[in-house]
Amino acid sequence: MIPLKDNIPTETFPFVTILIILINIAVFMYQLSLEPEAREELIMQAGAIPYEISHGVDKPPLLGHPVQLTLLSSMFLHGGLLHIIGNMLYLWIFGRNVEDRVGHLRFIFFYLICGVVASIVHIGSSPESIIPLVGASGAISGVLGAYLILSPKAKILTLITFGFFIRLVEIPALIILSLWIILQFINAYSLHQTNVAWLAHIGGFFAGLFLIPLFRKE
Repeated sequence: MIPLKDNIPTETFPFVTILIILINIAVFMYQLSLEPEAREELIMQAGAIPYEISHGVDKPPLLGHPVQLTLLSSMFLHGGLLHIIGNMLYLWIFGRNVEDRVGHLRFIFFYLICGVVASIVHIGSSPESIIPLVGASGAISGVLGAYLILSPKAKILTLITFGFFIRLVEIPALIILSLWIILQFINAYSLHQTNVAWLAHIGGFFAGLFLIPLFRKE
């Protein structure tokens, strides 16, 4: 299932959502401009490495700043084209309405806090890992959790493909987002291990669920 758009018009222009998307694209284009070795060094420097953060040490290649700052910088790095396309699609669909409901400035803080919480959950689950965590997925997961609370009855136009079967269907946000978080749990605790930080998605989602009442406009 690939969500394409929702049916809720916004009352304000989502310039923060657009700005975050543009920053992510600009950083990704910069990553692509680097030679492979320099690209890998950037990931190791600015990605959130659980071992470095849990032990408070900066291992080569050195960042030159407190390693805790990678909890923020890692949100704007991506591991590949499909990674950033998927993240930015979800941010565009769901971020606009969350920004509309909380306000532009508060949306910035909400987004960043959810991303940091998501990374901390991942680090807590694998404190000795030396694999860098990168991507906006954790922060966007928080946006999904907020959207579930704010607009559960919204209809999401979704592309469903199954073999040669292709169809566009409107699915309530409550259903599609509930299925999404269930899938994260299934993947997180399956025997088939991947490099995807599923627990970061789960942490970000629940951060969004619990924090959105504090950020929404009255």
